[in-house]
Amino acid sequence: MIRFEQVSVTYGDAGAPAVQGVDLTVPEGELCLLVGPSGVGKSTVLNAVSGLVPHFTGGTLHGRVTVDGRDTRTHRPRELADVVGTVGQDPLSHFVTDTVEDELAYGMESLGLAPDVMRRRVEETLDLLGLAGLRDRAISTLSGGQQQRVAIGSVLTTHPKVLVLDEPTSALDPAAAEEVLAVLQRLVHDLGTTVLLAEHRLERVVQYADQVILLPAPGAAPVIGEPAEIMAVSPVHPPVVALGRAAGWSPLPLTVRDARRKAGALRERLAGRTPAAPGAAAGAPPAPGDAAPVAEAAGLSVRRGRIDALHRVDLAVRPGETVALMGRNGAGKSTLLNTLVGMHEPAAGSVRVGGAVPHRTGPRELLRRVGLVPQEPRDLLYADTVGAECAAADADAGAAPGSCRALVTRLLPDVPDGTHPRDLSEGQRLALALAVVLTARPPLLLLDEPTRGLDYAAKARLVEVLRGLAAEGHAIVLATHDVELAAELAHRVVILADGEIVADGPTAEVVVASPAFAPQVAKVLAPLPWLTVPQVTRALTELEHTA
Repeated sequence: MIRFEQVSVTYGDAGAPAVQGVDLTVPEGELCLLVGPSGVGKSTVLNAVSGLVPHFTGGTLHGRVTVDGRDTRTHRPRELADVVGTVGQDPLSHFVTDTVEDELAYGMESLGLAPDVMRRRVEETLDLLGLAGLRDRAISTLSGGQQQRVAIGSVLTTHPKVLVLDEPTSALDPAAAEEVLAVLQRLVHDLGTTVLLAEHRLERVVQYADQVILLPAPGAAPVIGEPAEIMAVSPVHPPVVALGRAAGWSPLPLTVRDARRKAGALRERLAGRTPAAPGAAAGAPPAPGDAAPVAEAAGLSVRRGRIDALHRVDLAVRPGETVALMGRNGAGKSTLLNTLVGMHEPAAGSVRVGGAVPHRTGPRELLRRVGLVPQEPRDLLYADTVGAECAAADADAGAAPGSCRALVTRLLPDVPDGTHPRDLSEGQRLALALAVVLTARPPLLLLDEPTRGLDYAAKARLVEVLRGLAAEGHAIVLATHDVELAAELAHRVVILADGEIVADGPTAEVVVASPAFAPQVAKVLAPLPWLTVPQVTRALTELEHTA
C-alpha cells in the first residue's frame, strides 16, 4: 500500500538530509508504528506519504514514494485526499470550520459525497470517538485533547485507505487514548485500513503494532521488524520494556499482562523494600504545610461562555512542591493554569499568586511571579532563530547573556543557534519554549502538557531540570496526561473532573487508586508500592551490592 524506494529529503540549504536511505513497504491492512528520538525525521516520513513533502513543505525529495500505486512526486496532496487521511501534531492547523459537526462533514463535502452518506458517517464518527456531546460546540472552546479527537474524526469520515497520524494520542487522557486506539484497531482489522503512525508514548501503542519502523538517528537508515525485536534494540522504549531489560527478561514483554506473567521472581526480590517517594530525588522536600503558599485558590469558579470550567476549586501550592494536575480532556486543567496567570477572571472565589491577584496584575510584574509554558509552544516564539529567541529571553528576564542558551543546550543537544523555530519538531519547540520561560526563573512554574512530542530521553532531561528547580524552592504545577511523568516527578497529584477537584494527595496514593492513572510499573508489580523503573533499578542495584 505504501512504498518508499531509497528516499531522502533535504530542506533548503541544510547541510544534511532530514531523512535518507528510507527503503520500506507498509502492506495493506497493517498498523505500522514509526518510532525514534525527537528530531530524527519521523514527521518528514509521514508527510512524504501524504504528498506534503515536497509539495507543501518544500525541500528536495530523492527517490520515490507511492501510495496505492500513486507517485507522490506527480500527485499533489489534493490528488491523494481520497486515498490518504492525515492528522498532524497540531490539530488547530487542520480546522477550516467553526463547529465540531461542520468540521466532520467538511472533508466529505470536498469529495462531493451525497448528503445522506455524509449524515450517516458523521453520526458514526461522533459515536466512535465519543464526540456526540460536543457536536454543536465551537472548536475554539474545546480542550486540546477534544480538538485532537475532532481532527482524527474529520479524517475518518472520508473513509481513506491509508491513515497517517503524527502523535495521535499526545493530547489525550488515558481513557480517550484507549478509545482512539480501539477505533484504529477496528479500522485495521475489520476494514483493512492501512495505518502509519508516529507516537512517543509507546506504552500506549506498541502492543497494537504489526511492525515497527525505527529511525535511530538523524539521517540514519530505518530499521524494520516485529515490535519485540525492535524494542530490544531501540533507544526509545516504554517503561514495561525498560523494566524487562532491568530484570533481564527474555523475550521482552510489550504489555502489562505479559510483564505480570514474568514478574513473580522480581516481586519476591523487592518484597519488604520501600521505594523512594515520587519527587524525592529533587533533593530538598517541599516546604512544610504551614509555609506560605506560592499560589492559592479558594472557592475558585470560572465560566467560559456557557460552560462552568471550574467550580469551587481549593488549591494551595508551596515552595519546592511539584503538583500534577490530571483528569480527562475538558476537566478544567488548562483553565486552572490560565487563571493562575491572569487570563481568566474568577466568576466566584479568589486566586492569588505570590500575594498578587493575577488578572489585576500587569504582565511585566506577573512575569516575576509566575511563568506558563502553554500547550502550543509557538505562542511564545516570535524570533527567526533559536539564538534570537534566547537573546530576547535573556533581555526580558534581566538574566546574564547565555542563560537561555545554556538551558536550550541542556534540553536540546545539537540544535544550532541559526535554526528557525518552525524547523524544529513539536517536541523541540516545546523544549525551546520551556527554556524561554525558565530563563526568568519564576517562583511558580506552570506547564501544560510539557511532554507532548518529547521522546523518553528528552523527557528524562526535562525531569532532571524540573527536579533541580524544585530543589531550589520553585513551585511547579503541571497539567498532564502522562502518568509516567507524574509518577516520576510529582509530590502530589490533583485529579479534576468537570471542573471540580475529586482527589488530592500524595502521588503514590492517588495514581495507584485509579487504574486509568496508574503507571505501567505499578500495574506490573501490584500490590507492591513501586511506580517507576528508576525506583526498581536503584533497589536492584542496592540488592546486588549487599549480596
